[in-house]
Amino acid sequence: MISFITDTPLDRAALEAAVRTPADGAVVVFEGVIRDHDHGDGVSSLDYQAHPDAERFLAEVCASVAAQHGLRVAAAHRIGHLEIGDVALIAVVASAHRAEAFAACAELVEQIKTRVPIWKRQHLANGPSEWVGL
Repeated sequence: MISFITDTPLDRAALEAAVRTPADGAVVVFEGVIRDHDHGDGVSSLDYQAHPDAERFLAEVCASVAAQHGLRVAAAHRIGHLEIGDVALIAVVASAHRAEAFAACAELVEQIKTRVPIWKRQHLANGPSEWVGL
């Protein structure tokens, strides 16, 4: 299992390699990409900030999902300034079968979104900004 928070671009291939084995028939990858809108408002960019213990929480989430599903998982989240199209989150699950990999990856992403203390400041296209996830 690998998990980390970084201010540098994420490496999808490295995360996949960290969980993939010759026994796997499925590798499911989720990429959270910065989009240009939220709730009907245009978004120009985001700034992510993390609590000092966020990396520990991310590791706990990954360990919990891996244990619950009996699969190998990896996850990484970016912090700092991100532009439209940048990847903010990568979650990867490897399994012998696709159904288990899809279910575990969905659970992993949901747990990261709800349990890992990372917040984003959205810079709206019309000028103001707003905090999300506080």
